[in-house]
Amino acid sequence: MPVSRQSIAANSLLAALPRNEYLRLLDNMEQVALTYGEALYAPGDPIKHVYFPNDSIVSLLTLVDRHQALEVGLVGREGMVGIPLALEIATSPVRALVQGTGTAMRMKAAPFIKELRQSTALQRALHRYTYSLMTQITQTAACNRFHVVEARLARWLLMTQDRIQADSFRLTQEFLSQMLGVRRVGVTKAARMLQQNRLIRYSRGNITVLDRKSLEAACCSCYAIVKDMHSAA
Repeated sequence: MPVSRQSIAANSLLAALPRNEYLRLLDNMEQVALTYGEALYAPGDPIKHVYFPNDSIVSLLTLVDRHQALEVGLVGREGMVGIPLALEIATSPVRALVQGTGTAMRMKAAPFIKELRQSTALQRALHRYTYSLMTQITQTAACNRFHVVEARLARWLLMTQDRIQADSFRLTQEFLSQMLGVRRVGVTKAARMLQQNRLIRYSRGNITVLDRKSLEAACCSCYAIVKDMHSAA
């Protein structure tokens, strides 16, 4: 989809760039639709494109024994999918799976590297974002080990809502079980508890956040740590 040079960046990483540099990047970008369940990369795949999500969300999954998956990172309008390429690593270490349908700005690998090498503003923005993503990944690893499923689910729903910027979104139990690394029965129990406390409404994969303030109180401290780190980056 062609992009107008008058477009205002919905992706906050792009929006933070000086306008002349943003417009130069646009010359090599296209807006694409990302669909729920679509795989952008698999581990070991060459990174042919980078993606700057607008209203879409992409989960970063690590695979165990070639078939079990666990989410280690979540990327939305605040960042970029394909961070290894910013470090000039040409292959993906994770599976990048679209979690929320929407659009993204896509750029081929070669022009991205060229722009990165000549733009100090883009370098700074990606360095800051890489640091915040590293914080998210390490905090998620600790969270998965030490916190109960209900608190982890609350954290994950808040992170999703922050990126979608809407109260309602669609997430199946199967998808949630993969994201949280628990069996579907564990997701069902955790979602039921949040629903009984009137924090969310959950029916047939459709989730609505009813009481965000109470949901924040129900989640673990990892949510605030990652959010504060991103704000400071």
